[in-house]
Amino acid sequence: MANKICPALIVSAFKGGSGKTILSLGLLGSLAKKGFKIAVFKKGPDYIDAKWLGFAAGADCYNLDPYLMDKKIICASYLTHIRDADIAIVEGNRGLYDGVDEFGSCSTAELAKLLNLPVVLVIDCTKITRTVAALVLGCKLFDQDVNICGCVLNQVARHRHESIVTKTIERYTDIKVLGALPRLKQDPLPMRHLGVLPCEEHPKAKEVLEVITKLVEENTDINALIDSASLNKDIAWPLTTDSLYPIPEDGYLRRVKIGIFRDAAFQFYYPENFEALKAQGADLYFLNAFETDDISFLDALYIGGGFPETQASRLIERQGLFKAIKEFVEQGKPIYAECGGLMFLGEKISFKGIDYDMVGVFPWTFSVGRRPQGHGYTILEVEKDSGFYKKGDIIKGHEFHYSKPINLEEKKDNVVFTCKVKRGHGFDGRVEGALYKNVFGTYTHIHALSKPCWARRFIELALKIRGNS
Repeated sequence: MANKICPALIVSAFKGGSGKTILSLGLLGSLAKKGFKIAVFKKGPDYIDAKWLGFAAGADCYNLDPYLMDKKIICASYLTHIRDADIAIVEGNRGLYDGVDEFGSCSTAELAKLLNLPVVLVIDCTKITRTVAALVLGCKLFDQDVNICGCVLNQVARHRHESIVTKTIERYTDIKVLGALPRLKQDPLPMRHLGVLPCEEHPKAKEVLEVITKLVEENTDINALIDSASLNKDIAWPLTTDSLYPIPEDGYLRRVKIGIFRDAAFQFYYPENFEALKAQGADLYFLNAFETDDISFLDALYIGGGFPETQASRLIERQGLFKAIKEFVEQGKPIYAECGGLMFLGEKISFKGIDYDMVGVFPWTFSVGRRPQGHGYTILEVEKDSGFYKKGDIIKGHEFHYSKPINLEEKKDNVVFTCKVKRGHGFDGRVEGALYKNVFGTYTHIHALSKPCWARRFIELALKIRGNS
């Protein structure tokens, strides 16, 4: 049976920081209030925007990344996750035609063409009027296979400003202006580093969403935006929900228990990674690092990224958990730790002039600075086997970290680096994938749909260790 194909829309812009997330959140909030069942996606590897989008939609937000995933996987993921939805909203990243090269490879425009979705442009109108029409017309003509169905103005100073820009766009481009968001004195989404404050850490996330929803409802034509959504019939083919993930040979007869820290310190996870682990036979236990001490019943741990440095004063009080993790490690049980999870397993985190003692599985102090040490896509070549990867594997992922190990030359018995950095920064521009016993620590975030063997090998390693104990 073919999938139900629901109306869908991509929100894009000329550049990053134009207001895509504000429009997307307000539109999602309004659709949720109207009772729509929403499928929501973020183009690219971003976690923080995706969590806000999921929060607004009342559903998991899935990532569609043409760099990390091949086209078939993107289509399969999209079709799988819109199965029961009334409408799908995709937030693009950066500018519409911005990709990884001069051809726009992996851009939002290429994703729009792949999925046959219409695009709404969000336009930052700060200190600009008639020239906006030239920019919109340029986007329209640059690739006429991209269906730009409308635009929403942002940062509009006053009614006269809105009127001139609207009339000019509609006169010279035939693209409708579907709304105009006023210039605000204060950004409703506070920034930290190069992104917004995570919704898990925002003390008034619900109130912020309500404000943004009201802003968008009062200043855009929600019904016109809904009507702009495409039925994208061109990609409807038979698909089953398990086609995204390989079926385990044992038919789920052997199950493992994987604990996952998900709280204010550790929050960066792709829902697809959870789905992949469950599809391979894992029972997932979501734990709060500030409340959990007993992990002895688990077969493995998965500690994702986040901001442990902002929670370090609370984490140092968790000595019972630290002891439990060390015992877990010495028993040989596997742990997969990404970025913030890696820092947590180090000796110390140094943040704003204060050193905080951490778990001490890895022998390094991770110092958090003001500038990114690694930011962007990564490619790692595996040079030594671990339980998670095999020699010769190529791992594609992304990194975004302000920390670095400041005493990397200090070694610990049985700690080895298993990967060579082919693209990105990793630990020092050269090495990645620290391994101690069955603990794998990395700055690279991987997506299960980019590396399908990850979930299977994670399960196999946990089963092997449990069988030997």
